[in-house]
Amino acid sequence: MSTTPNSDLLLQEPRVEQPLYTPIKRRSFFMYAGATAGATALVLSGCSKSDSSPGMVSVGSGDAGVLNYAYALEQLEAAFYTQVRTGGYYMGSSITAAEKAIFDDLYYHEVIHRDFFRAAIMGASATPIKSLTPNFSAVDFTSKTSVLATAKAFEDLGVAAYNGAGQYIQSATYLYIAGKIVSVEARHAAIIRDLVSENTFVGNDIITLTSANKAMGDTNYAPANSSLERSMTPSEVAAIANNFLAEGSKLDVSGIR
Repeated sequence: MSTTPNSDLLLQEPRVEQPLYTPIKRRSFFMYAGATAGATALVLSGCSKSDSSPGMVSVGSGDAGVLNYAYALEQLEAAFYTQVRTGGYYMGSSITAAEKAIFDDLYYHEVIHRDFFRAAIMGASATPIKSLTPNFSAVDFTSKTSVLATAKAFEDLGVAAYNGAGQYIQSATYLYIAGKIVSVEARHAAIIRDLVSENTFVGNDIITLTSANKAMGDTNYAPANSSLERSMTPSEVAAIANNFLAEGSKLDVSGIR
């Protein structure tokens, strides 16, 4: 399989990402801050898929496996927000215009991310995983509480998934793209958390806070905290995501290592 130097890919980015902005009609405080994942012309290495457990969908191995893994998660999130926008909470009279605008933004972002990964994988002559079938039977789409709790779980999971997958990415270009996407997913997580409870856009369940050490000889030192965003391995993420996927669509991520 032919490859393109990472430097060339980065130079191509402004040109190839432009079409992905087209579907978005609304600007919010987190719109256009990397919403299209910094799309670039990807050329995959390690395109072969690993053996999959019976009845499960193998994402494969190598960089292709990581990209298919991301594609799977974006499919799940896009499907969730698609159903939110047809559910009783979104369609009802109790939802505010601001809440609707937020869910519209999240929907557009996740659809763009999903379509970006599929197009990029296919454009590199690799095989994307199939379209997955979600199972949202545990979600009450008429209930604000249920919708927000599930959205919070998905967005927190997405951030932890990208953080945890970085170590498995071989290409500097793919790592650069993942960094752009995770910044958008973090904005999603923050705004959903704020809808759940105002001014709770971050919490110690997703951020590990550690006290900074006093610098030797620094008489002006003021106590401070540093934070480290938590990550999850692909197997940990799949164990949660599979609860929202139908039989035959559950993920096998054993090839990512």
